[in-house]
Amino acid sequence: MNIPQSSLPRIVIIGGGFGGIALAKKLSKKEVQVVLLDKHNYHTFQPLLYQVSTGGLEPDSIAYPIRKVLQGYPHFYFRLAEVFQVITDNRKVETNIGSIAYDYLVVATGSKTNFFGNKNIEENGMAMKTVPQSLNLRSLILENFEQALLTDDLHERDALMNFVIVGGGPTGVELAGALAEIKKGILPKDYPDLDTRRAQINLVQGGDRILPAMSEIASSKAERFLEKLGVNVWKNVRVTDYDGKHVATDQDLVFESATLVWAAGVQAAGIKGLDAKELLCRGNRLKVNRYNQVEGFEEIFAIGDIAHMETEAFPNGHPMMAQPAIQQGEKLGENLIRLIENKPLKAFVYRDKGNMATVGRNKAVCDLPRFKFQGVFAWFVWMFVHLYFLIGFRNRVVVFINWVYNYIRFDREARLIIRPFKKQDKVSKEAETVT
Repeated sequence: MNIPQSSLPRIVIIGGGFGGIALAKKLSKKEVQVVLLDKHNYHTFQPLLYQVSTGGLEPDSIAYPIRKVLQGYPHFYFRLAEVFQVITDNRKVETNIGSIAYDYLVVATGSKTNFFGNKNIEENGMAMKTVPQSLNLRSLILENFEQALLTDDLHERDALMNFVIVGGGPTGVELAGALAEIKKGILPKDYPDLDTRRAQINLVQGGDRILPAMSEIASSKAERFLEKLGVNVWKNVRVTDYDGKHVATDQDLVFESATLVWAAGVQAAGIKGLDAKELLCRGNRLKVNRYNQVEGFEEIFAIGDIAHMETEAFPNGHPMMAQPAIQQGEKLGENLIRLIENKPLKAFVYRDKGNMATVGRNKAVCDLPRFKFQGVFAWFVWMFVHLYFLIGFRNRVVVFINWVYNYIRFDREARLIIRPFKKQDKVSKEAETVT
């Protein structure tokens, strides 16, 4: 990898997500050599991927070059690499560009879509965890409407305009709301010769309420918001199969749809060499102690979505969201220096800052530690928080201007088919490999 030898301790970080970036920043001015590996040369702000999928934002608004994030940091090196495995006995990481030795290893590979072993849904459905996947979904949505213009078959036309979103978490709710607003304000203008009133947005949730991680009042309010927008919310319904045309469920309910978006679950993006059964728990996550050390190793750590830290407050591990990853990265930065200096480590304590989700224009729900509120104010809070955590001044400005423009004009300028996407073209599908 052409990394210079150094007398400084070498810390290798796998993954440039929220956790990996937070850790690298914390170590930026310390006397250590930091090597960050990622299969992309950019950091993705995943909470806004759904806006890329629905034409609200261009991908460069929510992606930021990793090299620029850590520009000017001494003893820092980034390599564009795909990690194959970790050889713990020799303290080495093997990648597609070679191997690298480490003194300390931090696994921050994040998560990937969990299809729960359903190969048909994985093959025919759409995921939305990466920028390329979001662009694929955007192209497919627009291509379906173009195709709907050309067919004389009413069933086929309805299927092309019928969207099924599986999973009632924040991703599914926000995507459903965005599609409903497109149906209401944009499609009639773009396709005046198509009866877009027949377009259907279906949100399918396996549990008895959407946004199950939030309060019941937030769930019920979000459901009312969606129904007001014209979204069909189906609860206590599980999708069992999808052949590209028909969505089967565990009930007497079948959807005819050319677009199924799977937002029903995620699992940790594991790495070969750290995949022994005794190291893993539910969701393929690595067992870690209160210092984020992987069970059985003093020099290997895991943070973010891939880390399962069992505590009294979080017996099933911390939620797989940005905040735990950021906080764990910052605390681990302190602990790595303490470890190098032979000082006692400090246990990680998660500070829950709450949950929020937007349902559409002037509609959002917020569950903060002390307050719960919904509606317009919650929508403004949601926008402020997301702008604050975006990386890069330019990205904040671009996203803010886009939001203001979209709000005033009720428009989404980025509804472009930059690269056509065909579901039957397996080569064009974005494979979710390990970082």
